[in-house]
Amino acid sequence: MSVEYTNRRGRKHYLHEGKTKTGKPKYFFSMKAEGTLLNAIPDGYEIYEHPSAQVFLRKIPPQIITPEEVAIVQDGIKKHAKLDYFIVDVKDNQIVVYLCDQNVDALMEIALPVSSAEAARMRAALVESLSYSPMMQFVLESTQTRAFVVERWCFRGSVDDWIALDRSTDLNALVKQYGQHLGKESFYDLMP
Repeated sequence: MSVEYTNRRGRKHYLHEGKTKTGKPKYFFSMKAEGTLLNAIPDGYEIYEHPSAQVFLRKIPPQIITPEEVAIVQDGIKKHAKLDYFIVDVKDNQIVVYLCDQNVDALMEIALPVSSAEAARMRAALVESLSYSPMMQFVLESTQTRAFVVERWCFRGSVDDWIALDRSTDLNALVKQYGQHLGKESFYDLMP
């Protein structure tokens, strides 16, 4: 049985093996079920789904961020920002919060009057097709003190980069103080 992975958009991907120009093996996912398919994930690798729903096979990265810290951000955003559609992703020493680019409720309101079953199918199809953008990140500054820097994405044309807002060894406090602004106009007022 070949390795299959279904991403959040409901698309099935198959793990393939190819060769580099030097003859070394390379691994990749494709939606095609033909070719050199692998029956197992190679040792030292893991499946990774990017918030854009692209699927990759990558070497298992060293664990800098703990699962508990990811849970603090995930639960804190849900509790304080009261958002339904967001993704929390870990990259190196960063916990990145991606927000949905579309307003699902507004899009559902403009749909023609439909039965509740059709509305549920429409919402599910819409949720599968959502796109996400990075809006806030919590960067681990010190592995000894577990100090984090909270940054927000700056949308000024001349900047278009992360800007640091605050730092603390209390990740819960940072998430509570700054996470509540995600998805709101007050987010754009956050400045260092």
